[in-house]
Amino acid sequence: MADEPLISVANLSKTYDDGFEALKNINLGVRNGEILALLGPNGAGKTTLISIICGLVNPTEGSVTVGGYDIIADYRQTRSMIGLVPQELATDAFESVWATVSFSRGLFGKGPKPTLIESLLKDLSLWDKKDNQIMALSGGMKRRVMIAKALSHEPTILFLDEPTAGVDVELRKDMWALIRRLRDTGVTVILTTHYIQEAEEMADRVGVINNGELILVEDKTELMRKMGSKRLTLDLQQPLQEVPPALASYDLELANGGSQIVYTYDTRGERTGITGLLAALNDADIRFRDLSTTQSSLEEIFVNLVRGAS
Repeated sequence: MADEPLISVANLSKTYDDGFEALKNINLGVRNGEILALLGPNGAGKTTLISIICGLVNPTEGSVTVGGYDIIADYRQTRSMIGLVPQELATDAFESVWATVSFSRGLFGKGPKPTLIESLLKDLSLWDKKDNQIMALSGGMKRRVMIAKALSHEPTILFLDEPTAGVDVELRKDMWALIRRLRDTGVTVILTTHYIQEAEEMADRVGVINNGELILVEDKTELMRKMGSKRLTLDLQQPLQEVPPALASYDLELANGGSQIVYTYDTRGERTGITGLLAALNDADIRFRDLSTTQSSLEEIFVNLVRGAS
C-alpha cells in the first residue's frame, strides 16, 4: 500500500539487564521522504530507539519493519537501506578521508564508485581534505566524514543521532542544507537533537520522547498551531505600577519596568479577547504607542510537554 509507513515500530520496549526501562511500548510510523525530528532530554531513549531500528540493539518486546522487512529476520536487507551517523566520532584515525569513506561503501558489498565518493566529499566541504588523515581533522570535519561514510552505500534512510552536537553555527547551517538536499532526492531522514532550533528549522514532523515514552508525534506546523500560544505586547505611553483591578480578568503581565503590558492568548480559541481588552484599556484611560504579536516557539512547547509528562 502506498500510504504504508517506510518504518513501522509496533509495541516496542527495551529493558536492560540491570532493570532499566529505556523504552516503553513505542509505536511509530515514519513516512517515506520526510524529515522526522526526535526531541527529548538526555537519557530519554532516543539513541536506544535508533539503535534498535538500525539492528545494533535487540528489543525486549515488539517489532520493527523497514520497507516491509523485519529488522531481525531480514537484517542484511534492512541494514543496507539505512545509513547511521552515531553521536560518537569513531573512525580509523590513520586512514585518509577518501579511504575511510570508500571502505565504508565496500562493507555493504557495494563496488567502487569514485564519482559518488567525490560528490559526497564536495557536498560536505571535505574535498580539499580527501588525502588528510582523520586524526588531523577538527571535530566538525570528523562529523562530516561520519555523514559521508553513512551515505557511501546510497541508503534510502539516514539516521542522524545528535548530528550537530559540538559543531559551530556555520557548520550546523551547512548540515541543515545538506539534509534538505538529501530529502529532496528522496532520502528519509530521522534525527535526534537537543537543539530545538534544529527541529523547528528542519523537521516535517516532531516526536517527543521522555522517560522512554513517546509522548506525541505531530506535524510541526500543526503542533505549533495546536499547542502554541500568542503574545500581544502593548508599548504604553505612560508606565504602570500595577495592572488595574478592572483588567484582572485578562491575566495581564507588566514588563519592561511597567512600560509594557503582555497579554497571552490561545490560538485555538474562537475569540482571542483582544477586542475586549483594547476596549477595557480605553475605558481605563490606558494609552499605548505600539503593539506587536509573537508566537510561542517549539522550545516552549517542548518544555511544557516534558514538564507535563514528568
